[in-house]
Amino acid sequence: AHPESPLAVYALKQFAGYAIDADKTEPLYNSLSAKNKSYPSAVSFQQELEIAKTTGIGRIAPDFSQNDTLGNPVSLSSLRGRYVLVDFWASWCGPCRAENPNVVKVFNKYKDRNFHIIGVSLDREGQQEKWMKAIHDDKLEWTHVSDLKFWQNEVAKQYGIQAIPQNLLLDPTGKIIAKNIRG
Repeated sequence: AHPESPLAVYALKQFAGYAIDADKTEPLYNSLSAKNKSYPSAVSFQQELEIAKTTGIGRIAPDFSQNDTLGNPVSLSSLRGRYVLVDFWASWCGPCRAENPNVVKVFNKYKDRNFHIIGVSLDREGQQEKWMKAIHDDKLEWTHVSDLKFWQNEVAKQYGIQAIPQNLLLDPTGKIIAKNIRG
């Protein structure tokens, strides 16, 4: 309502949250005054908005490649032809670990029906053993990748992930058809 206000950028960032819906947020960003758009916080937010536009529902998920638990590279595009849940999580993340039983249940129900999961871990460098233990303890029997760079994980940055757990559901063509499915 007040695009000239110095608080407009702050209000917009609060409205957008961690999982930015570009379709709802971009028109509000565009209504900001030129002065507000010049603030460093607005410039940074515009970059986040651009990432959100590439990972919105209806878009083809950007391809990535990261090493699995054995150090072998796995690309997202190698999973084309199936429904794929891209699941951002970490062994240290309590809400992620609490959601894992739900993810396991869905995986077991649909794994023989053209469905797969790729877990992208935001675990820390030097903590691969904790990552592997969480996979084993939680019975996560799908593909797992990580560069063990915590919040600097290249895939998480590419997808604008600022909080976990988060996920994207892709159709067999690689199109994003849902985001942040729970339960």
